[in-house]
Amino acid sequence: MAVDGKWEIVINSPMGAQKSELNFKAEGGALKGTGTAQGNSQEIADGKIDGDNVSWKVSITSPFPMTLEFAGTVSGDAMSGNVKAGNFGSFPWSGTRA
Repeated sequence: MAVDGKWEIVINSPMGAQKSELNFKAEGGALKGTGTAQGNSQEIADGKIDGDNVSWKVSITSPFPMTLEFAGTVSGDAMSGNVKAGNFGSFPWSGTRA
């Protein structure tokens, strides 16, 4: 699938640019993988892929406990979208294949 592999993304949040590394594998309409940010790694949850559209969730504990809900599109070696950060609103993110 077009999304399989390692990706480096940057979330443009009010706290500045937040970098993450993702490792994805599509299994049918499901998106599996791990996300690593600030030295912490965990499995993504509720990952979905439909054509070029992707979505997944990651629960974080720092700086505040919340679930980040990502949605975006993949175009070749680039992807971008928005992430909903609980009550803090939504922020744009973008990434490239590593």
